[in-house]
Amino acid sequence: MPRIGMEPVRRKALVDAALRAIGQHGSLDVTMSEIARTAGVSPALAHHYFGSKDQLLIETIRALLRQLRADTVDALRHAQTPRERLSAVIRVSFHADQFASETIAAWLAFYTEAQRSEAVRRLLVIYARRLNSNVVSALKALCPAHDAGRIAEGAAAMIDGLYIRQSLRSAPVTVEGSMALVEDYIEGQLAGIGRGTAR
Repeated sequence: MPRIGMEPVRRKALVDAALRAIGQHGSLDVTMSEIARTAGVSPALAHHYFGSKDQLLIETIRALLRQLRADTVDALRHAQTPRERLSAVIRVSFHADQFASETIAAWLAFYTEAQRSEAVRRLLVIYARRLNSNVVSALKALCPAHDAGRIAEGAAAMIDGLYIRQSLRSAPVTVEGSMALVEDYIEGQLAGIGRGTAR
């Protein structure tokens, strides 16, 4: 029986290992044994903690979302103005951890899985809604609500698109370059309705 206090450590190790394995494979075509080996535990222990590979994958997505949410909350706490809030959300979206090649590959694998798994689809919808809500919230102080929604949709599409391009390594853009592209899009949209503002 595992020692008391080890379960959270081993569960995190398995989630981290799942993320690495999925990222390296570029798909969810990994076994529980491979994930367990990467985490340095036995397959039996992996099954003990998560029951099945599907449950481990769901927990891996949840862990990504929790980290993204925590990073966003922290970044927004330090933003003083609505425009700074926008930049904070963009910066978190392209945080080095989120923009690592293995993490990007894992996100894409999860998007593919969402076509057949309702549980995965629901989690990705949560991500999309949070991103939209954070961007719209800041934009509403800078432009009319209907423009805020439209601009937010465009910004989210750019963020997702830049992730796809990065994963395919088609004209890869740096983290700073990706942030600048989204910032320029938002600034151009705000200027187009007469609300452009300094960052």
